[in-house]
Amino acid sequence: MTNTHHLPLGKATGEQYAVDVTPESAGWGYSSLRVLELAPGGTHHFTAGDSEWIVLSLSGGAAVAVTDDFGGETYELHGRAGVFSGPSDFVYVPRDATASLTSQAGGRFALTGARCTRRLPARYEPASSVPVELRGSGNCSRKVHNFGAAGVFECDKLIAVEVITPGGNWSSYPPHKHDVNRPGEESELEEIYYFEFADHEGTPGLGYQRVSPSGHGHGTDVLAEVRGGDVVLIPDGWHGPSMAVPGHDMYYLNVMAGPGAERAWLICDHPDHAWIRDTWPSQPVDPRLTLPHSRLRSSGGTPTTPSQ
Repeated sequence: MTNTHHLPLGKATGEQYAVDVTPESAGWGYSSLRVLELAPGGTHHFTAGDSEWIVLSLSGGAAVAVTDDFGGETYELHGRAGVFSGPSDFVYVPRDATASLTSQAGGRFALTGARCTRRLPARYEPASSVPVELRGSGNCSRKVHNFGAAGVFECDKLIAVEVITPGGNWSSYPPHKHDVNRPGEESELEEIYYFEFADHEGTPGLGYQRVSPSGHGHGTDVLAEVRGGDVVLIPDGWHGPSMAVPGHDMYYLNVMAGPGAERAWLICDHPDHAWIRDTWPSQPVDPRLTLPHSRLRSSGGTPTTPSQ
């Protein structure tokens, strides 16, 4: 079994980025991810080029200035304390624009990108507008921040979401794929997973990621122990589960894009494991996943009462 699609911390760095995954480095056509670390008072400039980008806080805030043919605007990205602190606000940077981030207190920022053809306007979206979903139930419970999901926020190609999985739970389950274009049934999407973990009294967390061949594409086959800052590239194949070890909550950021004319996340469950979805309505959602009622949408199981 090969782990050539697993890039441990430090293996996907770029000249200016802690993580720098481009279509060229990944060997595909569309999806990109950069993780930028800014020291207090630091500024970073980048050119969007032929891709659209969402600038998302992993920790900290920044002023994000965007300039294109229509003019310029500076947006205040308030950010968050960390990835387990709830959704963040974000800024959309269109293709052919230039942008700069300036952070007075310093921070870490994800730049999720996709090659595209349409140029949409630059925009700011507050954290309060991010739909939060409880997905699954029992030990398949996880929480999804659908900030850049299809049908939620307009992009040309880019789809991006965050997933929080409590320690001991299985996420990205049942295994599913999106590597064939079947209109109305399945999208063809490249996908990047970027991981972070909650520690316990200074001990770092970890998890495991599985990708198995689907019979399409390159036969991607991965069984990897993943830690904070790791990346897994998924050009094709059944992906899942993503397993969080007990005692350490797991975060991952998904970035997707593909050649389809329709921007949609249409998946096909693995036929051996799809039945697990039928068990979700009879089980409660993991009570560790508590959300304000006004922002909760459940896709399986019985939501628990959020703590105040």
